[in-house]
Amino acid sequence: MPRLMPDTGPQRVLAASNFVYTVGSGLYLTAGVLYFTEAVHLPAGQVGLGLGIAGLVALVLGVAVGHLADRCGARGVYAATLAVQALATAGFVLVDGFWPFVLAVCAAAGAKAAGTAARSPLVRHYGGDRPQEFRAYLRAVTNVGVSLGAVGAGWVVQVGTLTAYQLMAVGNAVAFVLSAALLALLPPVAPVPVTGGPRRIALRDRPYLLLTALDGIIAIQFKVLTVAVPLWLVGATAAPHWLISGTMLTGTVMVVLFQVRAGRSVDSPEAGGHAYRRAGVAFLVSCSVISLSAGTPAWAAAVLLLTAVVIHTVGELWHSAAGFELSFALAPRHATGQYLGVFGLGAGLAEAFGPGLLISLCITWGRPGWYVLGAAFALTGMAAPPAVRWAQRRTSPAESDRVDREGHLGSHRISVNTSPSA
Repeated sequence: MPRLMPDTGPQRVLAASNFVYTVGSGLYLTAGVLYFTEAVHLPAGQVGLGLGIAGLVALVLGVAVGHLADRCGARGVYAATLAVQALATAGFVLVDGFWPFVLAVCAAAGAKAAGTAARSPLVRHYGGDRPQEFRAYLRAVTNVGVSLGAVGAGWVVQVGTLTAYQLMAVGNAVAFVLSAALLALLPPVAPVPVTGGPRRIALRDRPYLLLTALDGIIAIQFKVLTVAVPLWLVGATAAPHWLISGTMLTGTVMVVLFQVRAGRSVDSPEAGGHAYRRAGVAFLVSCSVISLSAGTPAWAAAVLLLTAVVIHTVGELWHSAAGFELSFALAPRHATGQYLGVFGLGAGLAEAFGPGLLISLCITWGRPGWYVLGAAFALTGMAAPPAVRWAQRRTSPAESDRVDREGHLGSHRISVNTSPSA
């Protein structure tokens, strides 16, 4: 069980802001897809396409805003992204067709990706000796908030009216506004001075880019519980619809209890590579179990789905711990926002292509698609340890330290900082 309160005032402010943010996010993560399919009556294929377009927008913004946070100050940039998310989420209530939907989700997804990158320098600056562990703590806090949001979303799904879904969107927007307001209590982080080195050094780091791509493929797993399972449960199984909230709560409670512990066991790049491999195997097993829930009695479908969620969440713990370790350990301090913005491209790939891919494979194709998805996760996890070894061969720790002191990289060099995390 993670500690209840962080060690320092700034950490507590970040944790409180994150908690409020994720209460709102829990509403949308649990019922957002169903809002657009059940209340707005958009076809599932259009929803997947729109979310994919939004993911592409997020890909573009993550790196640019991460660099902006390094250079202009992370606190103000992060607060601005939260304000944009609030406006975009409130705009969901005006969606009445495909193109308004695309506009709203593009704004929301782009601001979310930008905010993730902008927050990274704050996590590193205030995260202590091992920012990775503080990042794992924030993820535990995230899942407490998501759990509370999921309870509200369960009521929304059960009522199923347009008004209930619109209240969900407004509640999400209010949470984002409050999250941004709390950042006023956080001491600002001084901008990093501009140096004479290349401005987009992270995009020249080929091993880091490979790990970003692998993480992006595995990151599609985050959409399994928020996109594929709700649609599968409603359309292919006899399980009660309230179980959508049950599956979300099961996963989030496990993350609250075990994410910090999982992060402590992944304390080096090598350990991160092995954690990716274990996660891939867990996702293969969970996808296979989910597929078996179709065509069974309601009680059996519920048991199978909950069992799959437990297995899936174990994989999620390993996947997240690996990402925290590698993304920070391989990023130089002077370019944390930029590097974490690049690593966020992986999550952006999942945002862009994950929903449409999951709907095509698991909902449209059905049971065979779950097996293909699980196999893809397992194979990607197996590729991670060799990629980590390549990253470590490229640069020695001594060179990394020299690079950080100089404040820039040569165009052909790769920086490896073995201090942590996001």
